[in-house]
Amino acid sequence: MGVSDKALGGSMLLAAAVVFSYYTTWAIFLPFIDPSSQIYNYFPPREWAVRLPAVVLVVGLSAIGVFVGLTIMKENRKKAQKARLRTA
Repeated sequence: MGVSDKALGGSMLLAAAVVFSYYTTWAIFLPFIDPSSQIYNYFPPREWAVRLPAVVLVVGLSAIGVFVGLTIMKENRKKAQKARLRTA
């Protein structure tokens, strides 16, 4: 299992590096390149450089909030069940 964990970690690191490089080129370096350049064909419109991270952030925070809420509800149910068993 150790080798596959290292391979998974390495592939995740590589994917993160590729995404970071692509986004950095798109959001930071592309405005300084001539708009008639062919490199613009490889990137979506610049407005999505702000919209996409905002959407990912909202979805991610919502998922975390739902997870925490469900976990709290589950723990409260366990506590209530234990309390019922003690009083019974």
